[in-house]
Amino acid sequence: MTETIERVELPSIEAAIALAGNQQENLNFLSRHTGAQVILRGQELLVMGKPKAVARCLGVINSLQSSWKEGQSINESDLLTAFHALDTGREAEYQAIQAEVIAKTRRGETIRAKTFRQRQYLQAIQQHYLTFCIGPAGTGKTFLAAVVAVQALLREECDRLILTRPAVEAGEKLGFLPGDLQQKVDPFLRPLYDALYEFIDPAKIPDLMERGKIEVAPLAYMRGRTLSNAFIIVDEAQNTTPAQLKMVLTRLGNHSRMVVTGDITQIDLPKHQDSGLVVAEKILKSVEGIAFCHFSQADVVRNPLVQKIVAAYEQYPNL
Repeated sequence: MTETIERVELPSIEAAIALAGNQQENLNFLSRHTGAQVILRGQELLVMGKPKAVARCLGVINSLQSSWKEGQSINESDLLTAFHALDTGREAEYQAIQAEVIAKTRRGETIRAKTFRQRQYLQAIQQHYLTFCIGPAGTGKTFLAAVVAVQALLREECDRLILTRPAVEAGEKLGFLPGDLQQKVDPFLRPLYDALYEFIDPAKIPDLMERGKIEVAPLAYMRGRTLSNAFIIVDEAQNTTPAQLKMVLTRLGNHSRMVVTGDITQIDLPKHQDSGLVVAEKILKSVEGIAFCHFSQADVVRNPLVQKIVAAYEQYPNL
């Protein structure tokens, strides 16, 4: 079969760098998974090989155009999702995902859903008052919820943003940490602060917290309250007891939305203690108005190595 050559003129050097990846690792990945030869010469991309291989390679490149065209970096997980879309006839749906901008960070970076399940998760949050998201580390469970929550707060769709998680240690004791209770639990809440800092000037957050617009607190602080006109994120819910999670779920007041996230493979409770998240799914999965979303290793959007780590650990479920 004769070989074919296709040329793609990239709009800028930034787009070329974004598509090629660090040390052209994305181009090498495309070559390995399609059999086509992919060469970047300045802003011109050459794709050479058998027609089917070239077409497959170009299909993936075109699926990701919305990202690399803006100079937004592409990684292995993006390429894998694009291949999956191509192989399952969902290219148009994936291109729609790429075209949907959820928000922009303070630095001007565009935030989009990276996978089909992430898009379903975002839709579930918008359509339900209570959404559960269960999946491994690095899948964007907390970050995406925080994105939607901050946008709702900035658009005045809610009066306050409440971020909470249980103060359960992974091998360390709170008593070993210096300071009062708030200072001791702050390290556990750091991932929630990190998500806020992407969208709100860190210098403004103390004022918003003082005015009650943003509250970041351990789960115990939720007892006895009614959380109305609020967007609530319950993070690391796998480390709640059934009673604790029931307590916080029943705090949901009028005109409020709640997102509960957790990874049931990383439970830090004592061995004899049931996870509130596991129990809640069994009890609530059939309740109308509640959404359950599940992520897998395929949805990991951190360093591609994280996806491989998650896959490796899944071979040892009893750890």
